[in-house]
Amino acid sequence: MASNNVAQFATELKMPADLLLTQLRSAGVQKSSTSDPLSKDDKDKLLNHLRRTHGTADQPEKKKITLTRKETTEIKQADATGKSRTIQVEVRKKRTFVQRDDLVSPSAAPAAAGGQVIDAAEQARREEEARRQSELIARQEAELREKQERLAKLEAEKAAQAKAAEEQARREAEEAAKRAAEQAAAGAAAASEAKNEAKSEAKKAEEAKRRAESEAAAKVAAERAAATERARKAVADEVAQIRAMMAQPRRVIKAPEPAPAAAAPAAAPKAAAGTLHKPAEKKPGVVGKEDKKPGDKKSIKSANVASTWSDDAKKRGAPGAKTRGGAGTPAGRDGWRGGARGRRPAHEERESNFQAPTEAIVREVHVPETITVAELAHKMSVKASEVIKQLMKLGQMCTINQVLDQETAMIVVEEMGHKAFAAAVDDPEALLADQGEHAEFESVSRAPVVTVMGHVDHGKTSLLDYIRRAKVAAGEAGGITQHIGAYHVDTPRGMVTFLDTPGHEAFTAMRARGAKATDIVILVVAADDGVMPQTKEAIAHAKAAGVPLVVAINKIDKQGANTDRVTQELVAEGVVPEEYGGDSPFVPVSAKTGQGIDDLLENVLLQAEVLELKAPVEAPARGLVVEARLDKGRGPVATILVQSGTLKRGDVVLAGSSYGRVRAMLDENGKAVAEAGPSIPVEIQGLTEVPQAGEEAMVMADERKAREIALFRQGKFRDVKLAKQQAAKLENMFDQMAEGEVKNLPLIIKADVQGSQEALVSSLQKLSTSEVRVQVVHAAVGGISESDVNLAVASKAVILGFNARADASARKLAEANGVDIRYYNIIYDAIDEIKAAMSGMLAPEKREHVTGQVEIRQVIMVSKVGAVAGCLVTDGVVKRTSSVRLLRNNLVIWTGEIDSLKRFKDDVKEVRAGLECGLSLKNYNDIQVGDTLEVFEVQEVARTL
Repeated sequence: MASNNVAQFATELKMPADLLLTQLRSAGVQKSSTSDPLSKDDKDKLLNHLRRTHGTADQPEKKKITLTRKETTEIKQADATGKSRTIQVEVRKKRTFVQRDDLVSPSAAPAAAGGQVIDAAEQARREEEARRQSELIARQEAELREKQERLAKLEAEKAAQAKAAEEQARREAEEAAKRAAEQAAAGAAAASEAKNEAKSEAKKAEEAKRRAESEAAAKVAAERAAATERARKAVADEVAQIRAMMAQPRRVIKAPEPAPAAAAPAAAPKAAAGTLHKPAEKKPGVVGKEDKKPGDKKSIKSANVASTWSDDAKKRGAPGAKTRGGAGTPAGRDGWRGGARGRRPAHEERESNFQAPTEAIVREVHVPETITVAELAHKMSVKASEVIKQLMKLGQMCTINQVLDQETAMIVVEEMGHKAFAAAVDDPEALLADQGEHAEFESVSRAPVVTVMGHVDHGKTSLLDYIRRAKVAAGEAGGITQHIGAYHVDTPRGMVTFLDTPGHEAFTAMRARGAKATDIVILVVAADDGVMPQTKEAIAHAKAAGVPLVVAINKIDKQGANTDRVTQELVAEGVVPEEYGGDSPFVPVSAKTGQGIDDLLENVLLQAEVLELKAPVEAPARGLVVEARLDKGRGPVATILVQSGTLKRGDVVLAGSSYGRVRAMLDENGKAVAEAGPSIPVEIQGLTEVPQAGEEAMVMADERKAREIALFRQGKFRDVKLAKQQAAKLENMFDQMAEGEVKNLPLIIKADVQGSQEALVSSLQKLSTSEVRVQVVHAAVGGISESDVNLAVASKAVILGFNARADASARKLAEANGVDIRYYNIIYDAIDEIKAAMSGMLAPEKREHVTGQVEIRQVIMVSKVGAVAGCLVTDGVVKRTSSVRLLRNNLVIWTGEIDSLKRFKDDVKEVRAGLECGLSLKNYNDIQVGDTLEVFEVQEVARTL
């Protein structure tokens, strides 16, 4: 943006406004304040003044140069009390160099003749160099002015061309409109059958007019934008030129040395024999002691300058300065302490033209998923304190070793003026993208992967049992499937791979993984039960994965089966059968008698033929971790569904953050196999740890690279988890303070497989309320070990073993420390018991029960006792331990307890309805005749979740 006042121009030059006002006044531009307008002529005057000040070819050379130096030192001094204090001492030095024309006067000629003879050729060379520099500066300024004139002329021509183009476009639009009007008039006069053509012509003309106007407007806008950009660049160049001129150091031009006198060679004294040094030569522009006049201040100052120059010459080892190893020194090993080697080159003695950078450097910062504050500051080349200040502005209190997540770090980078990229440059996972999708290998047909889904107890596993001729559900606790089962079956039409998913509501993640890894979904619905919640959830998973559905209406042999009702309910859920024009075949089957099983397999294989499933066979294997567990004798065991390629024994497999070489490979029947092709599920051993169910598994060519990627994923998961925990602590701090006292039920969960552990943790955490909360301290796959018991002792937690048991040492340690270990085989039982335990932790609910009504008939004041009421029990019973409310005009006046209860002169425990009694209230005497007492008792009722 072009500046229009002194303050804005000072901002562009990055200098104080007061200094700019001073320079403007020195240039002859009278500005009183920073808000005064500044024209182009004023800027030109400032530029010419700066050029004259810094010395150019069209300005006489400066006669006088003043250098000022300031040094600040600190002195520590102890006072009388022994305390030390620091005193700052500031030393200022000021030197003035003066160039004089009359350095050599006639009277001083003999003295000058006594000095060293000055080389005339050197003087001529210096004069020629100064003249060339002056001519070069003048030529550059002329070229700059010429370029500015050409730029202004070019902008004027462009503006004229834009104006002419706009005028031409306007005229063309008017002519087009005129022609359209003429055509419309001619069409109106034509016959009625040509009206439609006239209307279309008018529309075309109107569109042409609008198109021409829009093109002209766009062209004019583009020309204006280009002109504005050129003007902005010109102003920026002008500002940069002035800034460079102001930053340029003042040039010191030495005075030409005077020509030596004619008699100088004859009058020059000879050096004494044996003298090591030449006579001291006279410095140009310096007045010696014999030249100064009494009372002449300039001569005194020149003498000081001469002595200073002599000191500088001694430091540099210049000729004429008495230094060791100088010219003429016989010893010194070729003058290693001085002489030609010790002398600095001429280009080093010149003044440096280095200029500090004034523009801010914008860096491209690649931000990984997690990064510490120190690393982020290093990437931006700033101090860590600056990053911490920026984070404090954003409302986060961080230390230098704090771990930031990627989103926060990118915001900080953008706020500090740099460019942020969400990428990890050193991410080894980038190497996985090079493997591609096996495009170079030939793809062949593969077997379909079919997932059986549906509500619990609708017969999914029984249907697979009939197909496999095996009983799987008998091996499951409680008769319900709690694992993902993977099987492949050979049929007359080909091989089919089945995945059996559990139907309980807790196993939602398992069903989602099954739908993700499958090609076709068999939706099992019981004919006597209909569509249930997990049936709807299975339909949603299948639609989300974009997988075709084959509906199996099971249990058609039972009484009360109604296939039509099931069909109508499925249609309401968006599953339309082929008979109704949909794309989902409906097959009535019976898993008990085998009715309809062949038709179901036929429909499944027909769907597979339509999908044309293909996968490469000779490529390195890729697959999905269907289930994983920790076996005590075999270590981590993972069920892998191979999706492409061939998995062989001995391959290096990378699955999430675990890796390893396949030591053994078993099929679903427990038989060892050497290799597994596409769509074949196998169990593998040899991984370093239990992988997460649902992770992608792939074969790597190099075990070292697999280990590197796995370790990187482990560190990344740990850093992301730590960053999220820190953010959660800061965000939830006030919520936890507002919640107050919340009771926690700490649990340690050990399960047999990854899917069961995931389902159990999710189900138990859903039981948490605002008063009682389930805290899962640790959840893992495998048996219960001593480390789990020690963790339970430290966190006061209960250990839950789901199809997992504790070893002998863990049991002894648990008994010694009183740790409660619970074993479960069915997920229902685990959820119910934890729910009951949490209900016992709830505070009981208090309920009031009214037991009687009392009417006050008389009030007697007794000294040292207070007011005693004579009463009649109108309803219920009054007990001495009951609480009462005093009602006056049906308004509650007081609530408290009975102090004493008497009948006649005897103390009694209770008085029933229809009898009179006397009573007094505890710490209350404001009783009146006609008041009513409501007698009640408070009962505590146990609460449930």
